[in-house]
Amino acid sequence: MKLAICASAAFYTNVIDYSYTLEDAGFDVVLPKTAANMKAGKLDHREIVSDWNKHPQGYHGKALLIRGHFTEIEKSDAILVMNFEKHETKNYIGPNVLMEMSTAFYLQKPIYVLNGVPEESPLIDEILGLEPIFLDGDLDKIKY
Repeated sequence: MKLAICASAAFYTNVIDYSYTLEDAGFDVVLPKTAANMKAGKLDHREIVSDWNKHPQGYHGKALLIRGHFTEIEKSDAILVMNFEKHETKNYIGPNVLMEMSTAFYLQKPIYVLNGVPEESPLIDEILGLEPIFLDGDLDKIKY
């Protein structure tokens, strides 16, 4: 099963750690390009762009990454959203990951979410409306 990982860039260190576990379980794991570059040693976590307005490519660089990951989602069998605590929000899912979830939903791909429902998220209606499968930390619940 080809599994595209979706997560906030703040979680990429966790994502890389989980990627090894998923690969050992037999999954073909597709990481976001920046996370893949980190895993390959081509990029350090401190080098992740946090202000696209100041980046040489500007927002076009972000657009390329978004479009590229949408293409990977299209080629995958399912997505796995990795959600952890961020901004004092447990199980955080941000706007960019919501867009990736929406892409998977539109393509009728299963949407797995590693942890529980995000707490106090302004996006909760949209997240739940995509009918994701919450794993509550149990990767064995992924069906393939």
